Parts: sequence; structure tokens; C-alpha cells
Amino acid sequence: MNTNRHETSGPSRTQQITLRGPAELADALPFMLGFHPTDSVVLVALHGERGRFGGRIRLGIPSSPREWASTADHLAECLVEGGTRAGARPDGIVVFLCQDPAPGETGRRVMERLRPFSQRLRIACGALDIPVYEAICISDGLYFSYCCPDVRCCPPDGTPLALSGTTVMAATATYAGVRLRGSLRDMEARLKPAGGAGEEEQRAALDAAAASIVPRILEGAEDRGRTELREETLRVAREILRRFATPNTPKSPKPRANTANPPGVSIPGKAVADTAEGDAADDALITPDEAAALIIGLQDRVTRDRAAEWMEGWEGTAALRLWRVLARRCVTPYQEHAAAPLTLAGWTAWSTGDEPTARVALGLALEADPEYVFAQLLHQACNEGLDPESLRSCLRGERDSRTAPEQVVPASSRRIRMRASHRQGARPALGRAGRQTGTRDRRTAAGVRPGGPAADRPGGGSPRHGGPRGTRSDR
Repeated sequence: MNTNRHETSGPSRTQQITLRGPAELADALPFMLGFHPTDSVVLVALHGERGRFGGRIRLGIPSSPREWASTADHLAECLVEGGTRAGARPDGIVVFLCQDPAPGETGRRVMERLRPFSQRLRIACGALDIPVYEAICISDGLYFSYCCPDVRCCPPDGTPLALSGTTVMAATATYAGVRLRGSLRDMEARLKPAGGAGEEEQRAALDAAAASIVPRILEGAEDRGRTELREETLRVAREILRRFATPNTPKSPKPRANTANPPGVSIPGKAVADTAEGDAADDALITPDEAAALIIGLQDRVTRDRAAEWMEGWEGTAALRLWRVLARRCVTPYQEHAAAPLTLAGWTAWSTGDEPTARVALGLALEADPEYVFAQLLHQACNEGLDPESLRSCLRGERDSRTAPEQVVPASSRRIRMRASHRQGARPALGRAGRQTGTRDRRTAAGVRPGGPAADRPGGGSPRHGGPRGTRSDR
């Protein structure tokens, strides 16, 4: 099984329309997911005589054909089990295979190459007594049907996709406020290091931060050392959070009346923030040293949980942009450290109603660290269509209890409550084969290398993938 995590969702609550034939199904796919899937297999459940759309599941297409049979079985089981738990076992399934051609390859060649995978998916669904009503391949701006034998509507050389924004589905989605976020590849690129000249500088800053912060945890008193580090990390993060909320704000901003934001805080338009230009502007707001200190500091679970409280209003909007920047700064060999900011990005996006971004961020967090428990729980809860308000309420209560002057909440009590709230969801259905997730005992003091990855750089052996695991505390 490849390392991509599956994404599911429940039935849509948007306005209902009727889709007829492979052309309208292919056009509807991005609106069902919230983005254009790339290199993905998508299964959509159908319910009732009229084929009402239900749950859907997405996974990256395995690169090796040897994985296709097991992947097909697993996807079919996950979709059916998810529907059964929700009280709506699918009556049928539609399959989509989306992949861009390789250099020198045509869309039709992609379709033929993936035909055995399509057949394996149909067999897997049939084994569960659920028919596949349609299987569609989308490649190179064309769609192909694996099921329709009529060459008049589904010619073997493919049919061009409808122009963006010209179909009934596009008009209905616009009316309902459904917003597409580009392609899956574009969404993932906003959460990954882009490389370039600044990567070496960021790596050096991460090495220095690891060498400076880890000894403070190990050499000082247990409670005092960690508490001081947590407060320092959160203080820096709060300062940068305001910087993200109010770029180029003077040092002494004048209070603004009649606004939901705190004095001096204004949120730039989303149209700018959600572009490559906006990401570049965000990257310029935080230095490599600041990013490194936050990335290493967020490996502490309690610090991460308190940072998760920035989930609403201006804080949520600014925090999502901050977590994206930190995820992009997790350069080699610190890829595994990206699990914390990616999980925070996923949580903040889900909390603010952006489920497509949440699923992508949480999926990448689990690629960075498949055993990151917080990401596992959020990923499953988001995919099962649960309401994030229950966790928001818990975090509000934690914050209020901690800041109330008459009440002091011990750290141990906080950890117990947070863990209890996490256990409300079941373990993700699609874990790595033969691997139990979330069961390993992780302790900060064990295996910490104060020197950071610098000790493993050339001249001292090969660096471990993802940086020093010992610098991370509980998940």
C-alpha cells in the first residue's frame, strides 16, 4: 500500500441537481471534492433508485501495479464500512481514475494503462455485492468511460471535458457558494518546502534551534524547563500571529472601534492570501530563526495543543497562514517535524469550515509521521463528517480554565482531558498494513540528541530521515 492517506466525506448538503452520463459525472468530480484531484482514485457511493451521491473516498494511485489489487479491496471496504456506520450502505459506486500523462504519453495511453486497476476496483466492489455503475478515467483534458460501449457518446480516443464554469454543475455550485481550490497538486505545494536558495539557511537555523532548545528541556528541572520553553514558544508565536494578521502594522497601532478583531488587527483579503503571491508575502514575514524556534517548540504536545486554541475569527485566519509557512520551512532532514504544523493547519482549516484544505493538510501530516495521533484522530473525525464544534468547545474550556485567575489547572489534568477528548473517535480505517498506530510510548527524555542533526551531517554519518525524532514529545 502506498503512503497516501485516504480521504472520505459524507453526503453533500448542497443544492441537489441531476447528473446524466459520464460527461456530467466527470464535470461534477471537482465540485464533490472541493479541488481538482490529480494522480487520484476516487470512489463515490450512490444511494437509492435515483443514485443519490453519498460518501466518497480518495487515495493517490499506487505507483506499482502490484499494489492495485490490495488497494482496490481496501478502498471498497473502507467506503462500504463508512456508509454502513453512517446507516446508509451504498447501493452502487462510481469510480474515477485521474492521472496526468507522463512525458510522451497520451491521455488514451493513460486510460489503457489504468484499465486493469479499474477492473480490480469493479471486482472488489462486486465482491461486496455492490455494482459499479460507471468507471471514468480523466487525463489530459479528456474523459474516457470504462463501462459505456457506445462510441457515439464515449469514443475510444476520449471526449474533451467541458470548459470550466460553463456547465449546470458549475453554475449550481457557484450559486451554492461551493469554492474550488485549484488542483490537489497545487494545494499540496502550498504545504511543502519549495526548495531554492533559502533552504540551506533554514536548515542551519533548524540545526541551531535543535541544539539550543533540546538541552534546555534535558538539563533543567523537568517542570520548570519545559514550562519556560512552552511559554517562550507561545509568546513568539503570538507576536508572529499578529504580524500575519496585520502586515506592515506600526509598532504602536491605534485602536480600531466597531470590529471583531483586537485593536490594530485587520485581515487581508482572502483573494490575495490564497495565491502564490500571498504565500510569498507570508514567507517574508517570518525569519528562518523564528520559524526554526517555532517548529522545534511545537514538537511538544502541550505547546501544540495550546496553539490549537487559535482556531476562530482573526486568530484562525492568521494561524492557518502561519502554520502553512512553518510546514514549508520543514526542509530536509526535518520533514517529520512538519507533522505538527500540518496538523495545526488541518485543524484550523476544518474549524473554519475549509474541509478540503483540512483533509489535504492532515493527509500530508500523516505522510510526514504515520503515527502522529492527533493527526489520525482529526483526519478520521473530519472524514466522517463530525462537527468540529465539540473540540472547539473543549479547547475554549481549556483556555478559559487556564486563564481564570481564581482557578489553576495542573498540566497533568489538562493532558488527561485532552486525551479523553481525542479518544472519542475510532482509529483511522486505512493504516499501514501490519502496523498499529498511536500505541508507541514516546518520551521526550529518551533518545534526545542535544546536538541535533548537525552531528549526523557529512563527516558523522548519514542524517536520519525527518530530523531527530528524540526532540519530539508526546503526539
